[in-house]
Amino acid sequence: MKTIAIIPARMGSSRFPGKPLAKLLGRTMLEHVYKRVALSNALDATYIATCDEEIRQAAEAFGAPAIMTSDKHERASDRVAEAVAGMDAELIVMVQGDEPMTHPHMIDTAVAPFRADPQLGCVNLVRRIENEADFYDVNTIKVVMNQRGDALYMSRQPIPTLTKSGFASTSAYKQVCIIPFRRATLLEYAQLPTTPLEQLESIDMLRLLEHNIRVKMVETEFNSQAVDTEADLARVAKLMESDPLLSSY
Repeated sequence: MKTIAIIPARMGSSRFPGKPLAKLLGRTMLEHVYKRVALSNALDATYIATCDEEIRQAAEAFGAPAIMTSDKHERASDRVAEAVAGMDAELIVMVQGDEPMTHPHMIDTAVAPFRADPQLGCVNLVRRIENEADFYDVNTIKVVMNQRGDALYMSRQPIPTLTKSGFASTSAYKQVCIIPFRRATLLEYAQLPTTPLEQLESIDMLRLLEHNIRVKMVETEFNSQAVDTEADLARVAKLMESDPLLSSY
């Protein structure tokens, strides 16, 4: 299956304007994401999708092909769907531009289930939440799953409840924004009406769940921290300082 990665990025983040080009250990955050994703052996190509000329110029300066898209998209998945409209790839891996700790093996893990299940349309990575503060952080998207590992719901609020047990005794998971789609599912996503919970929570995947489309969750062994604020950027810098992957690009 031809597999490509698309990294959506825009300058207009409400919580951290200009964050794709924020400096992180001597490179822009976007460059870290692109170069780490491009190391995956599962991919045939990697692109950046943006509506900002500033990002296009920065991407091309560090060797990344950039695709210009509309500036009207509220959801990253819609931007990615526009970017791949003229491409023939069967699997499209969306990697958010604020995931600088992405490890190439995470891509491999995320796309593996498609080989075994021809009906599968979308996969998300998840990771156990280890820090209680992250459990209560609205920037961390929490996930609850059914017994076969499919998403039941995602929220910025702390789920599941800790009413009957403390955090240490509760299996709490966060979404890691490495999201492969089968091409048909991604294009269907872009045609579906937006949904009430998607708008309320500002979470892309709820559009699929509210339209009764399965989203399979796959746990990753790699730690990951998205950058939503300047404080997150400083936190990630400390986590990455001893990262051996940095010497690979």
